[in-house]
Amino acid sequence: MVSGAGVVVTARRTALDFALLFLALHACPGTVQAADAASPSLQTAAMDDRLDRVFADDSRAEQALDPLGAMTRGEPVPRDLLVQTFTPALVARQRAVIEHALADLATIDRNALDAAHRLSFDVFRQTLDVQRALLQPGPQALIGVQPFNHFMGLLVELPEMAASDDGRSLQTLADIEARLTLERSVPALFANAQARFREGMASGVVEPRQTVLAMIAEIDAIVARPPAQSLFMDPPNHVPRQTAPATRRRLKRAYLAATTGAVYPAYHQLRAFLHDTYLPAARETVGLSALPGGAALYRLLVRGQTTLDLDPDAVHQTGLAEVARIQRAMKQVESELGYTMPLGDFFETIRTAPRFHPTSAAQLGDGFRAVASEVAVLAPRYFLRLPRTGLTIRAYPAYRARFEAGGSYSEGLPDGSRPGTFWYNTYDWPHRFLTGITTLYLHEGAPGHHFQISLAQENASLPDFQRFGGNAAYVEGWALYAETLGYDMGLYRDPMQRWGTLDDEMLRAMRLVVDTGLHTRGWTRDQAIAYMLANSGIGRIDAAAEVDRYIADPGQALAYKVGAMTIQRLRDEARARLGDRFDIRAFHDQVLGSGALPLAVLEAKLHAWMADQEASASAINARVLARP
Repeated sequence: MVSGAGVVVTARRTALDFALLFLALHACPGTVQAADAASPSLQTAAMDDRLDRVFADDSRAEQALDPLGAMTRGEPVPRDLLVQTFTPALVARQRAVIEHALADLATIDRNALDAAHRLSFDVFRQTLDVQRALLQPGPQALIGVQPFNHFMGLLVELPEMAASDDGRSLQTLADIEARLTLERSVPALFANAQARFREGMASGVVEPRQTVLAMIAEIDAIVARPPAQSLFMDPPNHVPRQTAPATRRRLKRAYLAATTGAVYPAYHQLRAFLHDTYLPAARETVGLSALPGGAALYRLLVRGQTTLDLDPDAVHQTGLAEVARIQRAMKQVESELGYTMPLGDFFETIRTAPRFHPTSAAQLGDGFRAVASEVAVLAPRYFLRLPRTGLTIRAYPAYRARFEAGGSYSEGLPDGSRPGTFWYNTYDWPHRFLTGITTLYLHEGAPGHHFQISLAQENASLPDFQRFGGNAAYVEGWALYAETLGYDMGLYRDPMQRWGTLDDEMLRAMRLVVDTGLHTRGWTRDQAIAYMLANSGIGRIDAAAEVDRYIADPGQALAYKVGAMTIQRLRDEARARLGDRFDIRAFHDQVLGSGALPLAVLEAKLHAWMADQEASASAINARVLARP
């Protein structure tokens, strides 16, 4: 989940925005990978170089059409490009870039590449295929006319870019002047978005009513502060220390003028449009299958999020089986906690009994920091490499907390100048759970998102689309798998914390059921919430927030369990094949060592590694037997 200007590995990237934002994840200038062979042939080296040029050329072309992404990287963006955001013209140009990259890729002889470049070739091609499919007119007829919602997009990311930059992209006066250009352009960007929303009204493709109400509430929270105290006034605070006082004063005046004259009026106008014009046209249904072409789009989004071509009905059935399995484990932990009652009644006990809830917001932060200390000591037993990038633990700012999940992660910078951040939620803290502290930190912090994202960013031998990009199945699958390492680490000896990890695993299993139920089986919002309350100890507020997330971001919720089950299956296979030679540290190094991979590419890589390990063992045994 990518938050603010960074990659938040929560639900901030939604499927309805997927076609544009997914572009920013794959293509950056390629860095030549070290070949596995010590002395690659001249033909191999030449083909490797050609592929690296394809990566670099695509990166330049894609970044030239990614104005918001460039802005978050601190790069100057011409206003004439910036104001194309949300327009069909920009989508058409992006589609042409994808087609050109695929044509270039077709000139590469994959068999002539070294092993590392073959892997990169496979990742790149699969990513391009999904992007091309999402940018076609059919999917865009649904995606393009829903340009953002309360979970992601410019509506919420604009204040985050201003308020939580932490020096990532505001390091020079030029950066701050460029951000000022963005704030002055907000009216034009929101006008573009409204034009797309109106297109959807005309074609019958509109957001669910609940989503529109959430957007309105989010705007109210954003503009609740006076302009002079708003989040949009933060960028001038990042001016370099040597900046002259007169320049500081000029920038503050300019930002105040932009905030009062452009940003706030644009938000107020957008709110009026959403409330007075769009809300009356919003639909009561919530699933994609209720929209023309929605079933096909959902199948495509599932492919994009999981990297696999999955049958939604099969996913639904897998979810039901996993829910039943986890409930059996929950009954055992319920007994250890001293309760004997039907599981549904125990869920209500978990929600209401004081022992399961914090006595203060500070208790949550203290709990996460205690787990972080334990993981820091234990991690070298499970990983060959640890991130150099630091990790901080922070509560969500108040304006975001109501609309966020229990936690998320924002990545740091590869040079260590900014640490990663584990965010936790203190909104309505009396109804938060002490049971989930360990599992949430393992997922969002270490060794979950922080390890995976930081190790990839720090690996300069990778091409940048592997180093900085990702797909939800790998990224979220790894983080969910990381939760299970708490068993190996001994962090779930306490049945309270073991309940918490089962409850979180149940959440991911229920997602397989609920996401497919909403988008292929006509489930209502209330029906989905009721299912989650009946099958887990999730709080009512969290259940509603989760369901609203699945409505806003179709298919993304499937990625967690699909990815984790793939990694767990591969680990079991490696342990069975290698026996005593299996090293959990080496296995994790293979999973994390090439950045975020589509699951089929990851599986092929690990199968090759297992075969190499078996061949090495056979060679050693042969030498031993050959000794006189």
